[in-house]
Amino acid sequence: MNMISTPLEGVVLLEPKVFGDARGFFFESFNQRRFAELTGYQGDFVQDNHSRSQRGVLRGLHYQIKQPQGKLVRVVSGAVFDVAVDVRRASKTFGKWFGAELTAENKRMAWIPPGFAHGFLVLSETADFLYKTTDYWAPEHERAILWNDPAIDIQWPLDGEPQLSAKDKVGKLLADAEVFE
Repeated sequence: MNMISTPLEGVVLLEPKVFGDARGFFFESFNQRRFAELTGYQGDFVQDNHSRSQRGVLRGLHYQIKQPQGKLVRVVSGAVFDVAVDVRRASKTFGKWFGAELTAENKRMAWIPPGFAHGFLVLSETADFLYKTTDYWAPEHERAILWNDPAIDIQWPLDGEPQLSAKDKVGKLLADAEVFE
């Protein structure tokens, strides 16, 4: 597995070594020892999640203010534009974002450590999105920042208006959001 750094300290893209032939392919999607070497994260993952969404669905920008979750995310079918936003007020990149296309074909994964909001936009007809989390889902601690906050100015590759959940329609501006100190 290879690591690709991003402008946000701690957020990285991971590229597995894929072995393919006429029969198909094989790759190691997770190895705790190698993951720790590349990211510095020494903890455990406690929950795996799987979502399926259709083209134009935008999920996020989500984070948990207590029981913060690190997320190791990947796409196993389709394509998404995946985004991390730094919501650590003391960070030199507070309010900055990074986005990358994750697809079933490129097999890239993104590591979004605790302290970042996360979201994605589905680019394909449908996408199956898998993510491992470092803490359990705690709805009472979940927060959402508006996907289109002009202060963050994420350049989503949109074709029209995204499909949003009720929760995401009422996310807060970063200036009004509860963030990590």
